Amino acid sequence: MLELAINIANFTFLVGVAAGGVMVVLPYYLHDYKAYGKVTILGEFLAIASVIMCITFILVDLGQPMRVLNVLLYPTPNSVLFWDTVVLNGYLFLNLIIGWNVLEAERNGVHYQSWLKPLIYLSIPWAISIHTVTAYLYCGLPGRGFWLTAILAPRFLSSAFASGPALLILLCLIIRRVTNFDPGWKQIQSLAVTVAYAICINVFFLLCEVFVVFYSQIPEHMDHLTYLFVGLHGHGAYVPWMWTSMALMALGIILLVNPATRKNELTLIAGCIAVFFGCWIDKGMGMISGGFVPNPMHEVNEYIPTLLEGLITIGVYALGFLVLTILFKIAVSVKEEVRA
Repeated sequence: MLELAINIANFTFLVGVAAGGVMVVLPYYLHDYKAYGKVTILGEFLAIASVIMCITFILVDLGQPMRVLNVLLYPTPNSVLFWDTVVLNGYLFLNLIIGWNVLEAERNGVHYQSWLKPLIYLSIPWAISIHTVTAYLYCGLPGRGFWLTAILAPRFLSSAFASGPALLILLCLIIRRVTNFDPGWKQIQSLAVTVAYAICINVFFLLCEVFVVFYSQIPEHMDHLTYLFVGLHGHGAYVPWMWTSMALMALGIILLVNPATRKNELTLIAGCIAVFFGCWIDKGMGMISGGFVPNPMHEVNEYIPTLLEGLITIGVYALGFLVLTILFKIAVSVKEEVRA
């Protein structure tokens, strides 16, 4: 498993990006926050592209994609992996059905069909479930002390609600520049506030973990954090990466919590980029590789992704952004047509 940690790391991070879409869906549909009407479809389409990348990373990790049929042919409800398959594919289809029908209704100048309402309400807790079940994949393993914590699911969700909307903000700013459709500065600022508080909560949860582990002197957990942040037994490949992640998240907090920098487009962009990549390092390679190293025997066998793994990762992200480009092109074309 360690040899393919980069696939699992990217899968874990992208589940969070997909779940982050609920931060525009929930206010718009549940609380009737009309300002998000322009960006809700973009959040749903971002979730679709993210889930497609998640599934692709899992297929790559399996080595033989046909093995995924075993989950369907021999279902095991007592396995968390089975439920992860259910919630991921369910969330993909929910967003496809909701997003496409709502966009079609908008294009025709009518209200979306009434039968969509239950699916929309269902998609909100479903978005939270995809990352909660993913966290349970890890914290349900008693042999891995780093993941054996009840706060893992809240940590995953807080980073999801930071990284997902941060990427959506960057995409909205690109759309403002290259198309005639303006997602709206008010909407972008509302999302930025969400990102600011979410990244603060994420860092707070991490500090809670550090206090509990080192104050209680839990060896199984201490070794992982020590390895990640200062090195262990002469090994410290991830030390510069983890401190970079901490610096990026701190920079994101400074730029996004402060109203003056949050309302400036350049510093807003810098803050969102810092949050996105800070979370990617922390929850991607840090969380997953840090959970495998050191092993349960406290031995350190470092994992460094190979060139081939890097090229495969780039290929999967290219596929995801191709899907995202197509979906956003459709959405923006409809928005421009309706506006005209």
